[in-house]
Amino acid sequence: MARKYIDCREFPSETNCSVALSADSESELLEAAVQHAVTVHKHADSPELRSQLKTLFHDGAPPVEAPRRG
Repeated sequence: MARKYIDCREFPSETNCSVALSADSESELLEAAVQHAVTVHKHADSPELRSQLKTLFHDGAPPVEAPRRG
C-alpha cells in the first residue's frame, strides 16, 4: 500500500493547526488522525468522524509548504 497523509493546514481552525500526519497504511493513519482530532480539536470519536477523516486522505507525503485552503 502506498503512503497516505492528512493535513490539518488544509482547513481553518481556531488554533491554526499546522499538523500533517502520514503513515504507510490507511488504518494506522486513521488511528493517528482520530487521536489528533479528539485530543487537539475536541471532536468526539464516532463512526461519522472516522468516515469523514478517510475522505480527507491523500496519496503520498504532505507538502513542506502549507497547502492553500479552499
